[in-house]
Amino acid sequence: MSLAEGGCQHLLACARTNVGIKGGRYMFEAAIAEQLNQAEPAAHPGQPPRGPQPRQLCRVGFSLANSSLFLSSTEDNVCFDSEGYFVHEKKRTRCSQKFAVGQRIAVLLNLDASSPNANTVSLFRDGVRIADPQPLPENLRGKTLYPTITYRNVSVETNFGAVARTPLPFKCRMIGDAAAADVEVDAKAPRAGAPLKQCNVVFPVGMPDEGYFDWVDQFVAKNPSYVELSDRKIIEWAAKSGVPHKPAAQGTNDKPCMTFGVPQMDDGSIKNVIARVAPLLGRNYVVPELKANLVGDERKASLSRFSGPDFKKTARVIMGEPSQDFKKQVQDTLLTAKKVQIAVDNKKKALEMERQRLLEEKKRKAVEARNAKLAAQAKKEGKEEEVTAEKPEEAKEIKENDVTMDDGPVELTEEEKKQWFRKSAQPDMAPALLATAFAKFSLPTKAEGFDEVTYEWQPESAVSKILTDYVYAQKMARRVEDLKPGEWFGAEWGKWQKQMAEWKKRQAEFKDTNKQKAYMAKKKEEIKKKLEEEGKGDEEPEIKELDVDDIDVFTVEDANDLGNGEPLFANFVYEDWVLINARFEFHLLIHSFKKDLNDADRPTFGENHMPFYYHKYYKKNFKPEMYSVKKSKEFIELIKDVASIDDKSFFHASKTEDEVHATFMKLAEENRRERTRREDAGDETAALKFPRPAATPPARPPQGVPQPYRAGAPPGPGGYARPGPPQYAPQPGGAYGQVKRPMPGPGGYSQPPQQRPRH
Repeated sequence: MSLAEGGCQHLLACARTNVGIKGGRYMFEAAIAEQLNQAEPAAHPGQPPRGPQPRQLCRVGFSLANSSLFLSSTEDNVCFDSEGYFVHEKKRTRCSQKFAVGQRIAVLLNLDASSPNANTVSLFRDGVRIADPQPLPENLRGKTLYPTITYRNVSVETNFGAVARTPLPFKCRMIGDAAAADVEVDAKAPRAGAPLKQCNVVFPVGMPDEGYFDWVDQFVAKNPSYVELSDRKIIEWAAKSGVPHKPAAQGTNDKPCMTFGVPQMDDGSIKNVIARVAPLLGRNYVVPELKANLVGDERKASLSRFSGPDFKKTARVIMGEPSQDFKKQVQDTLLTAKKVQIAVDNKKKALEMERQRLLEEKKRKAVEARNAKLAAQAKKEGKEEEVTAEKPEEAKEIKENDVTMDDGPVELTEEEKKQWFRKSAQPDMAPALLATAFAKFSLPTKAEGFDEVTYEWQPESAVSKILTDYVYAQKMARRVEDLKPGEWFGAEWGKWQKQMAEWKKRQAEFKDTNKQKAYMAKKKEEIKKKLEEEGKGDEEPEIKELDVDDIDVFTVEDANDLGNGEPLFANFVYEDWVLINARFEFHLLIHSFKKDLNDADRPTFGENHMPFYYHKYYKKNFKPEMYSVKKSKEFIELIKDVASIDDKSFFHASKTEDEVHATFMKLAEENRRERTRREDAGDETAALKFPRPAATPPARPPQGVPQPYRAGAPPGPGGYARPGPPQYAPQPGGAYGQVKRPMPGPGGYSQPPQQRPRH
């Protein structure tokens, strides 16, 4: 019986005997014991549930050993189905009647060369023939054929014994009563009802895009008793069951997109059912979960499904330089693909040459037709002069030998011969997933629950170094998608924003004459009070005049006051404030990244990932154009006193994480003075001019909200302006447009005479 939940009700189940028929005339029986009719949710509201039709299906027939178990999927089998069709290689022929629940059917295979119906297969229902003998395809004649059943949403009872439960009108022996010379036993096929005493479960552990799935394919081909448990096999199973798969661009070899249009298959329920059932069947499995097998915690979770002494769990590590056998297989695959591509290209060339030939032929016939028409017209009009006929271009006869075909020996290039791994159309792992998972990659150990750990290509010591180097290279090359700014960053950034606001406020006060006078008066009071405390109250408080340009900025104790009431940043303009803020931003970003990631192998980040982390921390985009430069390295030149980029394009901070804010102000002022000196010396490149952000227009208040009192408008109740005709009103689609007003009448008024004001 087939599985009937989690989407499995849409898939075909299959079974094949381990005894095949190679001579004589024999039959076996089957009957549908029950049908399953489950209610299915619709993929979209108002639409019928999707899925293959018919919902209940049974196919009975014969197939070759080691061929696909799915009847009708390949040329290696032949069958009848419950809908009344004879099927071979997806070609369906209506030749019989349907059969349903409770009806016993008999499938008869006649390989008796002396019989008039030799090499045919027939179908009977309740002892009555419902299909004439159907000839076996040529590719199945003379071969051993094994009874096979494929079914969906039904339970099937089979009889392969010696006695028929429903005899036919003529005598025919059952398979269980066959002569030994007429049957063949497939010793490699697993026997139903007799699970293996100990099942082998293989977990391949390999690197992304380094031959992982090619190794799995080779392993399954060499070990046909192993069943692969993977998403790609579910998709293959669905395709053979008539459930179309819609591949998506974001799919990978490890996790292809499960997009079938069937809710219970799309949401992953089918994988949960298979995971529960697989350990109960007593089979050998290979579990090619690339990412899961590389992460220790996920390996342990997978191993827990196969616990107990009934399973021997083996990890096979496939990393480093592959074996010669694997390399040869890859080379053969590349060569085959190359031959196929050349054949396709040759076919295209031949079709194009044929198209050109037909076009030339069409042109020639068109010219001949026009000449014939002109000649007929001249004859009809009695003109004896010779009609000048259009001379047709001689159509070139194109033969196969004239087509330049790449029919020489196909060989791999030297570059292709050096390839260890074949490139696939899609990656083994999604870049985003790899970026978050690679740091957890590790090698399997027996302590995790494996009975055996084998290294297929390289010894453990070499593989350990390969994995360590790979993880380090990935760390330096990939950005940390799940990195989150920590508390230290939030606190430091908040302090800096507060400091910047205080400095800008102090500059504004310095430039305001009245506020500066008040500041200086207060300063004199403080000096006077200090003199009194020192016993010098009779001295007049004095503020010394200073030549600010002669002061060494790094000796300044208070950036808000150089001693004469002038702040260190008195001459700052827009560009200076932008640069001092950029200095601290990058200083804080580099130190916060190191602190939040807390990974000794990755103390900093690269130039190509800087915009990502900048946005992650500051919630805004970094654009070099904001600083009138084109590249990040050119921008770093502007703040090179706090940050730098090494020859490998990684950022470094030159100040410690506990550097005081005043240091950044002093660096900014020193840089401003240097630019000023260069400008005075005639260096025009020293001048900075940053584009300023466009001013954001004030938001228009919504309709109906009272507005504050405006000068010239008489206040209404509560001090608000009296409501008047709105200047703007919402238009269709949410836009604002100007309200149309009536044209003024005589006298310039738009109101009727009785509403006009009196003069």
